[in-house]
Amino acid sequence: MPAPKYKRILLKLSGEALMGEDAYGINRQTIEAIVGEIAQVSRMGVEIGVVIGGGNIFRGVAPGAAGMDRATADYMGMLATVMNALALQDAMRHAGLASRALSALNIEQVVEPYIRGKAIRYLEEGKIVIFAAGTGNPFFTTDTAAALRGREMGVDIVLKATKVDGVYTADPKKDPSAKRYPSLTFDEAMVKNLKVMDATALALCRDQNMLLKVFSIFAPGALKRVVMGEDEGTLVHC
Repeated sequence: MPAPKYKRILLKLSGEALMGEDAYGINRQTIEAIVGEIAQVSRMGVEIGVVIGGGNIFRGVAPGAAGMDRATADYMGMLATVMNALALQDAMRHAGLASRALSALNIEQVVEPYIRGKAIRYLEEGKIVIFAAGTGNPFFTTDTAAALRGREMGVDIVLKATKVDGVYTADPKKDPSAKRYPSLTFDEAMVKNLKVMDATALALCRDQNMLLKVFSIFAPGALKRVVMGEDEGTLVHC
């Protein structure tokens, strides 16, 4: 088998990806399928960091959060990502994968605190590192956390896992004529407002000259094809 194109990756998983077809929460079959895709790549010797979102859990309390102070709501969202990180870690344990969950918020009875050197050591040991609680600060999304952790870990590429197989000229569900971009620049994504990531995350990737790829985590074998450097999803570059 040819060697993977990328040796160390940062996978950004949205909380919504864990819902499957449910309205909110964690769908067990879906999370096991995602872990199966990650396992394929991990067993090829690729070092993997995962930043997890919390939308699937926060969606259930969103009506109660309406009108809430923004910082308070953001901290609630960070706690939701910790819950998802624990669920993901448990699913990985069942799949025979060694993983560590590190949180930007200190909850030491539940999850290890994030320390950069420790995270890098875990990656070098072949463990999958799950980054929880975003950046640990309100007003920043988990997309921005993915760009930040990707740079701190020195990854070769940041992979944003979505429900669609790349970035399109329009919503492919609403416009059958929408075309997938094989690649585009960060500046193009910003000017065309293509909703690849939030502007802060895009700017950080661009300024740090980090590659970003958007692909579907639900396409069987897609993660492996991305890591092997095949034409999968949309590559965003400087």
